[in-house]
Amino acid sequence: MIDYGGLQMGKYQQTFQEAINNPEGFWHKQANLLAWYDFPKNILTQEENGTYRWFKGGKLNTCYLAVDYHVEQGRGNQAALIYDSPVTNTKRHITFAELKEQVSHFAGVLKHLGVEKGDRVVIYMPMIPEAAVAMLACARLGAIHSVVFGGFAPHELAIRIDDAKPKVIVSASCGIEVQKVIPYKPMVDEAIKLCNHPPQATVIYKRPQVEPTLQAGRDHDWAELMSLADPVDPVIVDATDPLYILYTSGTTGKPKGVVRTNGDHAVAMKFSMNTVYNAQPGEVYWAASDVGWVVGHSYIVYAPLLQGCTSIIFEGKPVRTPDPGTFWRIMAEHKVNIFFTAPTAFRAIKKEDPDLKFKQPHDISSLKTLFLAGERLDPPTYEWLKSNLSVPVVDHWWQTETGWAIVCNPMGLEVFSPKSGSATKPTPGFQVEILDDEGNPTNPGESGSIAIKLPLPPGCLPTLWQDHERFKESYLKHYPGYYLTGDGGFIDEDGYVFVMGRIDDVINVAGHRLSTGEMEELIGAHWAVAECAVVGIHDDLKGQVPIGLVVLKDDAEIENEVMEKELVAMIRHEIGAVASFKHAVMVKRLPKTRSGKILRKTIRRMASETNVPVPATIDDPAILGEIQNTMESHKIGQYSGIK
Repeated sequence: MIDYGGLQMGKYQQTFQEAINNPEGFWHKQANLLAWYDFPKNILTQEENGTYRWFKGGKLNTCYLAVDYHVEQGRGNQAALIYDSPVTNTKRHITFAELKEQVSHFAGVLKHLGVEKGDRVVIYMPMIPEAAVAMLACARLGAIHSVVFGGFAPHELAIRIDDAKPKVIVSASCGIEVQKVIPYKPMVDEAIKLCNHPPQATVIYKRPQVEPTLQAGRDHDWAELMSLADPVDPVIVDATDPLYILYTSGTTGKPKGVVRTNGDHAVAMKFSMNTVYNAQPGEVYWAASDVGWVVGHSYIVYAPLLQGCTSIIFEGKPVRTPDPGTFWRIMAEHKVNIFFTAPTAFRAIKKEDPDLKFKQPHDISSLKTLFLAGERLDPPTYEWLKSNLSVPVVDHWWQTETGWAIVCNPMGLEVFSPKSGSATKPTPGFQVEILDDEGNPTNPGESGSIAIKLPLPPGCLPTLWQDHERFKESYLKHYPGYYLTGDGGFIDEDGYVFVMGRIDDVINVAGHRLSTGEMEELIGAHWAVAECAVVGIHDDLKGQVPIGLVVLKDDAEIENEVMEKELVAMIRHEIGAVASFKHAVMVKRLPKTRSGKILRKTIRRMASETNVPVPATIDDPAILGEIQNTMESHKIGQYSGIK
């Protein structure tokens, strides 16, 4: 064995095999690292409907493990959260003892409003510490939180309210995007009007930038309720009780409610901090994401706090708040040890500061490792970071559904030489295979669908909220005995996994998974639209952006420029600016198969490749030439061509 940075070479293979060959024994050892009220009676069980459950019979409380436990262990004076908001010029340090005080009192607020174990609470908040306080307070009560990204439009919020049926909504008076103040309360009010299952109450955190209008009897002021609340102790919950619901885009336009349960989530988060990130208690961990996304759940709130780390809550952007040196300033000022963000953030920095002049004044020697995920790490961005930083640049790949890394370079076990374009090897616990259309494993280097052999390890979704049939249909039906990731790729002869992109119509815009199917539904509702196709194409900054190809009705009299503006405004209103929908191109017809299916994959390829083959199933090959000319005239995509 060779010693590599204090880690024993070969330890990965040993750990990986143990997790696959003896999952119950392996995860029993990992569960022992947590402070349970009652240790699980069964490590792994399978229910009659086929659902796998981890740690059945175990009793715990996630908030206790993330907050109270560290106070009891003597970390009360350590910073649990550092709030850094360049958009408001605000910085705050919140110790574990202070966090316990705030969380226990806000749990008292929710309890006063009637929230009990098993009830749902929707959280629609900007990136402020109170968002984490609300999440942890729900966990303290055994309530199930569902965080909705603050930039989502009222229509999207209403859909999630109707599915989760929350007793309470927690929000703030506004969010801030660079220099633009966005009032949240009017969007909450509109969403409540749109939904069929309005909440009993809302709690609004007032920010100085906007004074919200509160409706008597329904809306409550955060500060007023906090001043009256009694603290609440952690409620004991079952390991298999839900901790949260997080909605992710579905191909039908209806979001899928990913369920995360308490026991296996806590075990997985703890294991990932040790194995994937090599993060030690007391270190400063920064995930530059948003609590509305899975990264924010896993690695802003829960995993760092469960590990006893200090977590940074950042309200800003990688550029323009105020400049492309913001990331480096925060790393230096707060002595960040581990940093995690999406490649799109560094593409934005590279665009404005390619020579990293804004980095030069800042001492980032505290940084041990830079982690990237949320979208494919393109080789140019990887090479740029690698050449400009003296720390490992580590790609890893995971999904909202899994909650933590499926594929990684396991920095806490064994450090592998990276390969550009690969997220390295399967994380221990994930048996990743590449399957062909018939479900047979492919040979090394051959592309196929990326699937994970069941059972999934702890921390992954056991089901979808109140829709187990959709869970089976979406993830398990295609390859019996496997979870279908929805991504395609290959594994090379060294066991490195290369993820090449989605195999469905969910696209990844700057790390945000969005449904092109939902966008098509919205566009198709326009009075002038006969049919349309929305596909994701490559974008240097955001990874992917959607474009719409629209066929107008024969009698529709509307200028193309006017039509495009209306459709762009429609998507922005219904989904939000996060969709980055900016191009709707009018075409005479869409390429289809003989059975009438739109050839979306071919359209995508024409926007990014040369010599795209003509599909054998196409009804009229001449259509591709028309589409090609239209794309070229509108300067869509880097290349275009057919053969």
